[in-house]
Amino acid sequence: LKCIHVCIYVWYTLGLKLAVQRQFYEEDKPFTCLDGSRTIPFDRVNDDYCDCQDGSDEPGTAACPNGSFHCTNAGFRPAFIPSSRINDGICDCCDTTDEYNSGAACQNTCRDLGRKEREELVKMAEIAKEGFQLKQQLIHEAKRGLEDKKKLDINYLNSRAKLSEIQSSKKDLEAKVEALRTVKETAEQPEKEAKGRHMQAWEEQKAIARKEKDKAKMTEVFLELDDDADGFVSVAELLSHSELDPDLDSSFTEAEAQVLMGGEDKVDPASFEAVWNNIKEKYLSESNADIPAPVETAQEETPVSDNDSDQYPEDDIPEEEEEDDEEDEDDDQDESDYKVPPTERTKEKKDDDDEGTMPPYDQETQNLIDAAQKARDEFDEAERALREVDDQIKNLEKEISFDFGPSAEFGYLYSQCYELTTSEYIYRLCPFNRVSQKPKYGGSETNLGTWGKWSGPQDNIYSVMKYEHGTGCWQGPNRSTTVKLTCGKETVVTSTSEPSRCEYLMEFITPAVCQEPPNLDSGLHEHEEL
Repeated sequence: LKCIHVCIYVWYTLGLKLAVQRQFYEEDKPFTCLDGSRTIPFDRVNDDYCDCQDGSDEPGTAACPNGSFHCTNAGFRPAFIPSSRINDGICDCCDTTDEYNSGAACQNTCRDLGRKEREELVKMAEIAKEGFQLKQQLIHEAKRGLEDKKKLDINYLNSRAKLSEIQSSKKDLEAKVEALRTVKETAEQPEKEAKGRHMQAWEEQKAIARKEKDKAKMTEVFLELDDDADGFVSVAELLSHSELDPDLDSSFTEAEAQVLMGGEDKVDPASFEAVWNNIKEKYLSESNADIPAPVETAQEETPVSDNDSDQYPEDDIPEEEEEDDEEDEDDDQDESDYKVPPTERTKEKKDDDDEGTMPPYDQETQNLIDAAQKARDEFDEAERALREVDDQIKNLEKEISFDFGPSAEFGYLYSQCYELTTSEYIYRLCPFNRVSQKPKYGGSETNLGTWGKWSGPQDNIYSVMKYEHGTGCWQGPNRSTTVKLTCGKETVVTSTSEPSRCEYLMEFITPAVCQEPPNLDSGLHEHEEL
């Protein structure tokens, strides 16, 4: 009976946590199912028959399909397994207790597993400890950097006080710009008027010169047309110049010539001015008639190339091939930037050469121009300074808006980039900026997302970064990247993948995410049960 009593005692304690056994399983009292559904004699506990719907009466047998068996696993971590695995010939518990009646040759491996786990925990704790120490350094450097930036007149990053100071200086600059604008406009008005007077005088001078030149040319042509030197130009003499034919039909008639002559048969020098006005655009001087026309030489035949690009010289590219380059030019060019066609430019240059160069400004006009130019230069300089301040404010506001962590421990990642090269691509992570992908052997870069937000769980929000609104996929969404941060001594991208189409996952190690490790001595024996 003693042996039977001992065997029964061992039987019903199997599969239970010690604390649960003491609270609900008392040998000398009836057993109530843990779900409260019924009460049974205690000898029906672990009798290999399922009496309770929740399976709580058979913690040590496989009788109940929904039961669970507790592996004590002394020296390692306790565990629960489904009751269906009890005595199935497979060792699930490292202490072999799940195969107490199957005959399976199980070895107790709990001590070895516990030792290996403790070694791994020690290793991970050391990494966490070193990472946490680096994190503290990062926090210290971030704080020191913030203090330094408050003292220096340069480098305003992460300094709200300096941002306020810059914004105040911007107001002063804006006022200065407006004041200089007024000075500039005031100086430009007399400059404009003086230049206008000078230009008007020059135009009048050129008009007189053109008129004298035209008069001389008219006299020259009269003498050319007066073949018989009788002091008159007749219709017959005008007919010798077929280029004057009004309708260019190769038949210059007397009637057409007489129309050009103003209805007269002949005109004297005083009346020739009206005729000259009718013919001067077409008239070809006889003095140029002896100049031989350029002879066209036969061009050698050029073999046709199979390559289409050979058909066009380097300086004679078809318009279609230049369209892309033209689109890149600034569409808002000032009208003054319009380029005159070469033929027009040549004609204008010839006219300018004939008429001479514009005389220099008088001293009074030059003084006004110099004063206006000085005002323009000062205004441009102030405007440039204002633009620089605007850019500085914009960058500061952008950086200040970033959440670098409770102690600014992630601040060191800002303006840095980290790369990972795979067999096909080079991935580039620039924290708080963007993620990109570029083919390893050449090709354009693809934006995998720009900085969005921290998106870790509520209790560890700084463990995940989200980058959004990257380059759109073909008939798909815009690319985005999730960056998972893990504790480590280095700062490095360790892996990338694309779990879903256009959605990328990146693993990133940084000491900034390390937490202070728990006390190793208290944790080593926490799960050991004797």
